[in-house]
Amino acid sequence: MNQLKQAIEDEYRSYYFYKSMYDQTNNQLWRDFIQHVYEDEKSHYEMLQQLYYMMTGTFVQNPRKPVACHDLKECARRALVDELEAVEHYKIMLLSIPFQQAYNPIFIAMHDEMEHAIRMSTIYNGLGG
Repeated sequence: MNQLKQAIEDEYRSYYFYKSMYDQTNNQLWRDFIQHVYEDEKSHYEMLQQLYYMMTGTFVQNPRKPVACHDLKECARRALVDELEAVEHYKIMLLSIPFQQAYNPIFIAMHDEMEHAIRMSTIYNGLGG
């Protein structure tokens, strides 16, 4: 249950972090990438909250918002690392799911986090050294 609660809190923070990243660039491709990611993170948050509710009868309350992004390259680097860590977190969760209804939201989140890492890597590498 703690892993699921942590994942919900992480998705919440990621959504707001990416929303702040969006405002740090005028590059339309990168804005599209970032928008796609924050929309996915919102969806993950909602799916995982629903799963948590199915398991406990309550929702995770009052997750903390992150510090906003002020340096696109540093934020892309941090996001890349966080997304790869999230893939590992979801892989562990997927291997220990308590019931079949939990499989789909965890699998979707894991798959999307891999895609997000690719998008963030593209932005990070595109910003040069």
